[in-house]
Amino acid sequence: MDRNYYLDLARQGLAFPMATDLILHEKPDHAAILRNGVRLGQLMEEAAERFQTPLAFPIMDLMQEKTLLLRALGGIAEADIPTWHFTACPTEEQIATIRRQLHGAMDTRFKANVEAVRYIARHTHLVPVGMAIGPFSLMTKLLDDPIAPVFLAGMGLTADDEPEVRLAETVLQLATESVLFSVAAQIKAGAKAIFIAEPAANKVYVSPNQMTAATDIFERLPLAANRRIKDLLDHHGVDLIFHCCGELVDDMVRGFCSLRPVILSLGSSRKLWEDTALVSPDIVLYGNLPSKKFYSDELISTAEVTRQGCELQTRMQATGHPFILGSECDILCVPHCEGPLMDKAMAIAQLATADLSLADVLQKDACLCKE
Repeated sequence: MDRNYYLDLARQGLAFPMATDLILHEKPDHAAILRNGVRLGQLMEEAAERFQTPLAFPIMDLMQEKTLLLRALGGIAEADIPTWHFTACPTEEQIATIRRQLHGAMDTRFKANVEAVRYIARHTHLVPVGMAIGPFSLMTKLLDDPIAPVFLAGMGLTADDEPEVRLAETVLQLATESVLFSVAAQIKAGAKAIFIAEPAANKVYVSPNQMTAATDIFERLPLAANRRIKDLLDHHGVDLIFHCCGELVDDMVRGFCSLRPVILSLGSSRKLWEDTALVSPDIVLYGNLPSKKFYSDELISTAEVTRQGCELQTRMQATGHPFILGSECDILCVPHCEGPLMDKAMAIAQLATADLSLADVLQKDACLCKE
């Protein structure tokens, strides 16, 4: 698609949360929907209509590619997959098995995700958006202690020097191949954009001090792996929407921008109006209201969501940078908190300014926007 499409959405004042999971959990048979591609696609369509966005987002399920990889490896009980880790570097035989078996490892849940994208592409006028975990974040889910080998690599140690570095680099390679497989399947189904969620590419896992010392660790691990994803997207003319809600330093944001996403989604720890100095004017910034707190009215009320949304729109309008107001991350359903969560998700959507000037919106919600 044309990058100008997303810039136009920003200029039109689009605002929406990522909240497909909230719509899912309104359904009494929500578990069954996750394994039915057509119904899952219809759910994505319903969410896009509810929140008034032309972008149809799937649920941010960041276990899909781990499940795919470990099913391909074989010998691991399904119930153990969420917490299973490599304790030693995969052997050449294991690596070959994973690569050979990836296609046959597609379970009902993964197939439903792909078919949901196909439904959106074939039966709606919405933009079908695929979803995958970032390869670096997947690597961290596959190791018991991913911080130590990344730090050792940042010290300049290589796979030949240190077994832990070899383990991390080998698992990252397999993680990247699993993500590439997932993304390729969604592109084949008709995805026009892919949302890569890379929350672990942050200063917890990658030392800012090492980055300041001119080490290439951020490029060597998170960025290099994501460049392979971007190359695949570019080959097929598919857009990258890149997301990281972790704690970041400025050079990490600059690194994400080097991937040339059409939309960059950042967490609420970032001041987006300051990040405009780091982000190219043809990359739309998305976010970043603190949706991880939405489950509790004590942490943040609906009125405060509206107030913060108004403030963020005002600040971003002053910068002139293309911006779409939204949530800092996928808004997941929390039992017994469905009402407050949906109220706050809808508060974001209601701040869309397509038919109103920002002054009109601020006037309309003056009672909520008072300091």
